[in-house]
Amino acid sequence: MSNNSVVIKSNKYGIVVRLDETTPYDELLVEIANKFKESEKFFKDAKMVLSFEGRKLTEDEERDILDVISENSKIHIVCIIDEDEKREQRFRKTLEEKLNEINSRDGQFYKGTLRSGQILEAETSLVILGDVNPGAKVISKGNVIILGALKGNVYAGATGNPSSFVVALEMNPVQIRIGDVIARSSDETRKNIGNEPKISYVEDGNIYIEPISKSVLNDINL
Repeated sequence: MSNNSVVIKSNKYGIVVRLDETTPYDELLVEIANKFKESEKFFKDAKMVLSFEGRKLTEDEERDILDVISENSKIHIVCIIDEDEKREQRFRKTLEEKLNEINSRDGQFYKGTLRSGQILEAETSLVILGDVNPGAKVISKGNVIILGALKGNVYAGATGNPSSFVVALEMNPVQIRIGDVIARSSDETRKNIGNEPKISYVEDGNIYIEPISKSVLNDINL
């Protein structure tokens, strides 16, 4: 089966999937599988932003479609852009306010890659414009935001603050410590953790690492 109930439009940064409003949902899933299977060589293993048009979807339906895309292509969906403009504007406003709060309150920037043996310490929250390689260590009394890959060790909330968090565009650490809670990754876990942007935080005495999403950002006290 191949028809125009599903149309894929893309640029180098993202994909727009236009869905027919009248086609039965189960048929749409089959057609989405077909279209992404046909497009696999074109997209390869690109990291893309996804947006839906033409049809209102529930969160469960969005998850179903993401599963279908994952099963029929090697595309890494970094996040879904919401078509609901009011809700999207609220999310953007909240995120901007929280990031501005961090920067104006106690943000400190470091530009460069930390290599094995290097230690970077900060009295405040820290934004790193680069990678933290294996053998390198970051220690911050506030939050740590890494606009690159985290492959070494990071210690946020070094004064014992469990509400601190760690964000990385590629979260693949040897060890994360937040406040007094420590989490270590085995070699096997690090191979399978994936490379999409993630946030690490403490809840109920445990460290959780999750993809960055609207619900997670709303729950975390940035």
